[in-house]
Amino acid sequence: MLQKHWTVAALVVALTFMIIFSVSSCAKKKISSEPAATTAEEEARRQAEEEARQRELERQRALKEEDLSDESLSARMAEQRTVSARTRFENDDIYFEFDSVRLTPDAQGILAQKAQWLRANPDAEITIEGHCDNRGTNEYNLALGEGRAQSAMAFLTDLGIDAARLNTISYGEERPIDMAQTEEGWARNRRAHFVIR
Repeated sequence: MLQKHWTVAALVVALTFMIIFSVSSCAKKKISSEPAATTAEEEARRQAEEEARQRELERQRALKEEDLSDESLSARMAEQRTVSARTRFENDDIYFEFDSVRLTPDAQGILAQKAQWLRANPDAEITIEGHCDNRGTNEYNLALGEGRAQSAMAFLTDLGIDAARLNTISYGEERPIDMAQTEEGWARNRRAHFVIR
């Protein structure tokens, strides 16, 4: 009988171990499946966070590009204004009466604007070209062209522009802008032209 008890006791202990082992084995499976589920959730959350971070980086990049494009647009506009002002300066000639070096009121107004531009651009140096129509001798027209350039230069220096920034040259009748042998054509050729050096 004692042997039966031992056998039954051994069976009970064995069954207990088997139950404990199978329960713990099932529990382990359950535990091992939970981290997998948690890892999938964590991976989804991590991916969502990464996507949000990428969207924010793209947004910041777009804002920076917009700022840069605004800056470059402003720079381009400022450059165009500078080029435009420079072009206006060079293309706005002054005109003279026939056989005269005297500055007209219109010429004085244009020279006042040029003086203002020269004050705003203190590094700029210019050449004032004197021109004439084709009536008169070459020598006379060269002297008349020089007188016209000198009149413009004297007016600019009277407005405070340093004479060292100004240079004069006479082309006389050599560089007409209008070939017509009419009063209008001749009037367009009696001018002082300004070139920024």
